[in-house]
This record gives sequence, C-alpha cells and structure tokens, in this order.
Amino acid sequence: MVDYLELSDEELADLLRGGDEPAFTVIYHRYWRLMYAHIYKMLRDEDEAKDLLQDLFSGLWINHTGFPQNINLSGYLYVSARNKVLNLIRKQKYRNDYLGSLAAFASETSNETLELLNERDLLAAIEREIQNLPPRMRQVFEMSRKENLSHKEIAARLGTSDETVKKQINKSLKQIKLGLKDTGTTALALLLLLR
Repeated sequence: MVDYLELSDEELADLLRGGDEPAFTVIYHRYWRLMYAHIYKMLRDEDEAKDLLQDLFSGLWINHTGFPQNINLSGYLYVSARNKVLNLIRKQKYRNDYLGSLAAFASETSNETLELLNERDLLAAIEREIQNLPPRMRQVFEMSRKENLSHKEIAARLGTSDETVKKQINKSLKQIKLGLKDTGTTALALLLLLR
C-alpha cells in the first residue's frame, strides 16, 4: 500500500497526471497554507484570497492530464497563484499605480522563490550536461570547475598546451549552454559555470 504522505512532489505530480485523487489531496494539504499566505500577502483580502486558492486547486485537478512533465510542483503553484492574482487585479481595474506596485512586488517575490526552488533542479541539469560531454572534454572541464585547477596546471597534468585546455573549456561551456537552452535557465546556469 502506498503511503502518499511519504511521496516526493515529483512522484505526486506523476500520480496527479494519471488522475489519482489521493495524490491530489496530499498536494492540496501540503501546499494550501503556503499558497493562501502567498495570495493573501498580495491581495490583503481574505475572501478573495480564499476564492483564488479554490480556483488554483480546482484548476489543478480539472487540468491534471495537462500538468507539465518535469516541473517543480511548488514553483508551478507559486507562479500560477501569482498569475491568478494579477489577472484578478486586471479584471477589477484597480488604479494603475496600485497595479504597478503590486505586480512588481509579486514578480520579485515569485522570482526569488522560483530561484530557490529551482536551484537544485538547475544544478542537476548542469551535471547531466557535464556528463554528456566527450570524456576528454569532461575531464578538462571537471578539473577546471570541480578541482579549481588553472589552465596551466591542467595542461601540465594532461601533457598538453594551455591553449588546448582553454579551447576545451570554451567548447564545454558552449555545449552545456546549448544543452540547457530548453530549460529556460541558461543565464543562471552560466553564472554558476563561469564562477
């Protein structure tokens, strides 16, 4: 018998896609308080926050078959909640200055949250791309980034020139960047790689 409370977000999301009601219930209980606080913080209206929360989770269940693969569940819920709040504000035509400040606040909060939530996934994606490099290129790249060796030190260890090492590292970065292009996080990944 499956203990749903012990399942990871990823496992619950996979079950949700298949229409598993207990998985949806666990997701709801795991995230409703966080999502309510997130929505309420932006709206400052208890009733509207409750309505949007219900809309968020009912939409998740209604569209469960279309729930995206390989997506961070909590990040998805945060962004969906933020978008629902912003859509409500647009519909109610609040004053432009209020809309601008609230949208900026919501954007900053969600971006910070998503960066924290997705950092682990991003590092895993970078590591996958490193493992996909040709063996010699991967060796040079890992010596540079993981062992913090200079081009000169790598060249001495491998019996090659500094220029060859430099070219290998540049090729590695280009290949990793190309591999990460689909994730939409290339800029953040490059910051981590270029350190």
